[in-house]
Amino acid sequence: MAPHNDIVLFHYSFSPYAKRVTWYLALRGLEYAQCVQPPALPREDVNALGVKYRRIPILSIGRDIYCDTRLILRKLEEKFPSGAIGASDPDQKALQKLLETWTIDGGVFHRAAQAIPPEMPLLNDPRWVKDREDYMGRSWGKEDIARGRPEALAHLREAFELLESTLLADGRQWILKTKQPSLADIEAIWPFHWLCTMEGALPPSLFGKENFPKIYAWIDRFSSTLKAARNSAPKVVTLKGPEAIQYITQAEFAEPGGEVDAQDPLGLKKGQDVESWPIDSGFNHRDRGQLVALTRQEVVLKAQAKVGHKDVHIHHPRTNFRIRAVSKGGAPKL
Repeated sequence: MAPHNDIVLFHYSFSPYAKRVTWYLALRGLEYAQCVQPPALPREDVNALGVKYRRIPILSIGRDIYCDTRLILRKLEEKFPSGAIGASDPDQKALQKLLETWTIDGGVFHRAAQAIPPEMPLLNDPRWVKDREDYMGRSWGKEDIARGRPEALAHLREAFELLESTLLADGRQWILKTKQPSLADIEAIWPFHWLCTMEGALPPSLFGKENFPKIYAWIDRFSSTLKAARNSAPKVVTLKGPEAIQYITQAEFAEPGGEVDAQDPLGLKKGQDVESWPIDSGFNHRDRGQLVALTRQEVVLKAQAKVGHKDVHIHHPRTNFRIRAVSKGGAPKL
């Protein structure tokens, strides 16, 4: 049984990026289905949809497939405006966006990933290690992780101190002083929550509750509120891969085709063959298709599902993504 609002989330449970979306859906009480994916490639369900993008999560609404949590959360705010939890006034919108940029692009999560303890059991799995190296473009060997941890922890302590001494210093419950957690809380909390709940990641002498009491209290409040929200939210429907693919490929598009910005510096044209891929991680996997839409915020490609051969629209954000024209055979145009 699929959800009434057509949302299908492809993820695995311990992905910190996926938690950004599952937390949002729970706090909003939005009904959705999930298709649980393996943590390492290959992901045959995603591949069957004609999607090459390798990062998790991916969210579909009908035959529109959204990649990258920045775009996913923005689309959910836009498409389900009743009860939205994003900022409303310009100052708060700016803070919300700056927190997103700080945690994702500003180095906080990058350093958090470097703080993973070498004793983590997954690091004994050669397949997982190889997959992470493909994803990040750097070594995930135990010795290299151990070597990089001190520097990562030094940067993370600065990040912890920033939140403790500024936004949380006045004793507020939530980042925007709201009655309940907002999208700004999700944008800020996710890497800190991930680290503080990961055994062995943070040395207690540097990152204990006595060092950062306000951050730990904020995380505890968030976890309690999230638990209550999940208890009252609609039950998540779990679809097997073939069920999810059939449901998506038989659905309608959630969005009209859109237009290509004639003023965009790339000079691309609607219907042109292009490829698009992230340049910060997962950059070895590129989506290709006909250009459907290009705005300041996103690019939309038309591709074809391998199962059912229906057209799908793949959405990428512009931030940290590269787009270029390709020939019909797939070679880049110089």
